Amino acid sequence: MAKITSVVFDIGGVLIDWNPRHLYRKVFDSDGEMEWFLANICTYEWNVQQDGGKLFSVATAELQEKFPDYSDKIALYYGRWDEMLNGEIKGTVEIFRKLKSSGMPLYALSNWSHEAFPVAYNRYDFMKEFDGLVVSGYEKLLKPDHAIYRVLMNRYNLVPAESVYIDDNKPNADAAAELGFHSVHFTSPDQLRAELDALGLKV
Repeated sequence: MAKITSVVFDIGGVLIDWNPRHLYRKVFDSDGEMEWFLANICTYEWNVQQDGGKLFSVATAELQEKFPDYSDKIALYYGRWDEMLNGEIKGTVEIFRKLKSSGMPLYALSNWSHEAFPVAYNRYDFMKEFDGLVVSGYEKLLKPDHAIYRVLMNRYNLVPAESVYIDDNKPNADAAAELGFHSVHFTSPDQLRAELDALGLKV
């Protein structure tokens, strides 16, 4: 096996606890109502469109027109977006810092809106410690499309066979594996630590 020369992290769900439920639990009276809203109105698929570069204002107005009874709650999705951030996932950030202190080059490949990304970038110090970042909203490309992985590879001269890719979204992890990365489908910091250890990275 080739020596690992770089590690690539997804951010939301791996290094930062981002979840719309952190906001909407304050808004809805029951989890059942909240889950219905997130499954049927402000869906994961809808949010991903903005990760690909669609403007918050346009996406919000379109959805409000479609679901006028939920107009106020739809407006909150991006109006109070920062309340969906619930801090660092400490165990993963510890792994990140150990890798960084060992001299390992670290990169980020994230589906994230260009309008929201600066909020997280400025809030969390570790975000400034990456050797390079590729963010979907700026590139107008989305994981798991191979094209955005190739942007990362070409921009930073990454060799997939020498690189680890970490993502909590299985289709995104699978896409990295298809391109030759040592891909880790993240479920917890302890699981990540074990998988990195198996690849010869002691963290």
